[in-house]
Amino acid sequence: MLPLDEHVIRASFVNASRKEIADLTLPTDFDDLAWANLDYLGWRDPKLPKRAYIVVPIGDELIGVVLKRADADPRNRAQCQWCQDVTLPNDVVLYSAKRAGHAGRSGSTLGTLICEDFQCSKNVRMLPPSAYLGFDREAARDARIEMLRERSAGFALEVALE
Repeated sequence: MLPLDEHVIRASFVNASRKEIADLTLPTDFDDLAWANLDYLGWRDPKLPKRAYIVVPIGDELIGVVLKRADADPRNRAQCQWCQDVTLPNDVVLYSAKRAGHAGRSGSTLGTLICEDFQCSKNVRMLPPSAYLGFDREAARDARIEMLRERSAGFALEVALE
């Protein structure tokens, strides 16, 4: 992912009001992000614990989505729909987003299970265990990265559809 600045991030949101965009808080480590290792930018709002944001690059465009975090139940384990890591070192929670335009104003939402603190990019870059003799771990990792990009882009596009 290419480095982004605050203005570009704020301009990318498709399902947010002007007030929500003005009130959003950037990640605390924004200046130190390893942009080359990110497939999308995701963070939880430190001021509003149930609100989170993702910014997904799709071709030459960015789609920003405001998310609402559901309450997590530590007894329930789920698999992230984006990175689909089976050995997750983190919790997965349900995030929902109101759709863009009239549909969102009418209450239509879309939900997905994602790593609680958006660690998907880190998870897919870990080499998977060798499944069999001759298993190409690097190719498997590259395929996981590509699938993460496709899944996150698909979700962002679904939210953006009016």
